Amino acid sequence: MTPPRPAFLAITGPTASGKTELSLAVAGALDCEVISMDSRQVYRGMDIGTDKVEPSARAAVPHHGLDLVTPAERYSAGKFARAARRWIAEIAARGRLPLLVGGTGFFLRAVLQPIFAEPELDPKKREALRAWSAAQPRETLEAAVRRLDPERAEVAVVGGPQRMSRTIEVALLSGRPLSWWHESAPPDGPAIPGVVVTLDLSRAEMDRRIDDRVDRMVERGLIEEVRGLLADGYTRDAPGMTGTGYREIAAHLDGTCTLEEAVEEIRRNTRRYARRQLTWFRHQLPNGSVRIDATAPMDAQLRATLDAWEACA
Repeated sequence: MTPPRPAFLAITGPTASGKTELSLAVAGALDCEVISMDSRQVYRGMDIGTDKVEPSARAAVPHHGLDLVTPAERYSAGKFARAARRWIAEIAARGRLPLLVGGTGFFLRAVLQPIFAEPELDPKKREALRAWSAAQPRETLEAAVRRLDPERAEVAVVGGPQRMSRTIEVALLSGRPLSWWHESAPPDGPAIPGVVVTLDLSRAEMDRRIDDRVDRMVERGLIEEVRGLLADGYTRDAPGMTGTGYREIAAHLDGTCTLEEAVEEIRRNTRRYARRQLTWFRHQLPNGSVRIDATAPMDAQLRATLDAWEACA
């Protein structure tokens, strides 16, 4: 059988690999609308620490998936997939190309391989478990995940505290591990085929770019952004505030550490997250994904991306 025609083009890769710059170049060459695949950029009021695309670029190229919820709310891969299917259909109906951009691999996979329809969980028990999870060190969450759902433990650990918390609550409140639901429950929507381009760069170059980006965030006003969010009543354990950059600056503002210590911790945690992303991309991306050198000149990256799309479209 002839494989289905791809419905979208996706640009993914680790933190600081240059996804936004490439996406804007692609949008300049093709008639695109961008769908953000970033689990942190969904939060309103969190612009600097998530390195959200500049308003001028958003005015030039329509963007979807930004500023969807407050930092007090959770936003799942399943919720993203349901919204993304709608955005993709609407963009295509306008005669434009849906361009998915971001480094949250779970969001991409939820579109390519839809996850199960979520089971009903007792809201009060779920909130109690989330409060418990938010108060635990990473090591405790990892141990709980490995005990409750060993089949899915590595994926959950790579996904970070929020992913581990969800794995724990589904196992305890549904009576079945999350891996069972993924394997046995019906998907909550159809799979959508796409062309996936991944930006590659060495760890040394990735670390250098991360350090530079953290410095720029501080210069642009990250401290003031976090201070404003705390003043608005968002606590350090709110879902949005647990992201890298926010929790470290919040600790500094609480007097737990110096600014220099907080900034260095942001660098370390961002590098660790980027390494987890690399591991995920190495094992979870679909066959046929195209890898592009993120250190190549932008015109070369653009040409390779356009070639990948034209070869499959």
